[in-house]
Amino acid sequence: MKKYRISFQLYSARKFPPIEAHIEALAAIGFDAVEPFGGAYGNDPAGLRKKLDAAGLACPTAHVALDLLDTDRKAAIGVAEELGLETVVVPYLVAEKRPADAAGWKALGARLAEHAAALAEKGFKLAWHNHDFEYAALPDGSRPIEHLLTGKGVGFEADIGWIARAGKDAGAEIATYGPKIAAFHVKDLAPAGTAVDDGWTDIGAGTIDWKALLPGIEKSASDLLVFEHDNPSDWRSFASRSFAYVSKLVGRA
Repeated sequence: MKKYRISFQLYSARKFPPIEAHIEALAAIGFDAVEPFGGAYGNDPAGLRKKLDAAGLACPTAHVALDLLDTDRKAAIGVAEELGLETVVVPYLVAEKRPADAAGWKALGARLAEHAAALAEKGFKLAWHNHDFEYAALPDGSRPIEHLLTGKGVGFEADIGWIARAGKDAGAEIATYGPKIAAFHVKDLAPAGTAVDDGWTDIGAGTIDWKALLPGIEKSASDLLVFEHDNPSDWRSFASRSFAYVSKLVGRA
């Protein structure tokens, strides 16, 4: 079995500042790393890196807006350098900027490949983080995810929870894109009809069969498991309970 690195997407704790308390708690639980989003590092990525170093937490990935890559790639590379990243992850595309057809998504995929090539020159990788909209069929029957991940050097941060919420087979997606996967977003779905915490739940307490997915995760190119919950009412409980479950699942406990 792989020796997995277990990370935490800081977006999960955004409603419960300060970030210093997040870092302290995550280190105490036993996490290896964190994944910051834009609001976590803001205009001071070096300051965040200093806090993480003091707590013994790595920062292999971070979410960096596509707009920043498009308008000021040099600044995006600066963020990657100051945080000490391995992979720059494009996190989201607002609805009004999403292409309507395959041609538009192919063009976006080509743009991502250009960014990936530029980042590679500086020693960084690029990956796309999915939600559910990348799995909605386009007029020609293809899916946006297919066009986004086609380009050379474009990796994938596979969000298992959103793949499941899109009604797709996460195991099949992992098998298809395994060589491109730079990290997994480990996220669980509560039973259908659950309104609490927007229908997300602790990892291992929901409807996703992680034991069934583990062999595919093992075969993929990634050893990085990033925990995320989009709207937890108790982020510490989510972090600790999920860490206990996944640690046992992957043989760390």
